[in-house]
Amino acid sequence: MANPRVRKVADRIQVVVAEMLERRVKDPRLGFVTITDVRMTGDNQHATVYWTVLDEDTAEGSAAALESAKGLLRSEVGKQLGMRTVPTLTFVRDALPESARALDDLLARARESDAAVAAARAGAVPAGDPDPYKKPREADDSADDSADDSADEA
Repeated sequence: MANPRVRKVADRIQVVVAEMLERRVKDPRLGFVTITDVRMTGDNQHATVYWTVLDEDTAEGSAAALESAKGLLRSEVGKQLGMRTVPTLTFVRDALPESARALDDLLARARESDAAVAAARAGAVPAGDPDPYKKPREADDSADDSADDSADEA
């Protein structure tokens, strides 16, 4: 939707559909529905309306209510937009909340594993000598010490 006119029409459709659902559609199956986005084809013939519902238990009923109110919503979109051809409306449940929830769960697990690694690191003791590498001076001193030790033994 690179065309600014198409974006403006999509934004207007989102507002009209949301207002209609709030004021005129009185279907008892319709839960607390939020219109999250509207995407349109470049020729303004088809509009995909993305929606979410607050209560997951009413999602199927809300989908059925939206499908039954599709004609009323489309006619109102046509009246308010004043377009020659009114786009067909397709209602699709938005997967963004579920994706965001899954991503939050993954981030929480990552934080827990980071905390476990940090706790293990805090109590960790390095294996072996504290400084396993000899420095050149120490190597010379130890060679002299070993010569002194062998002389002392004799």
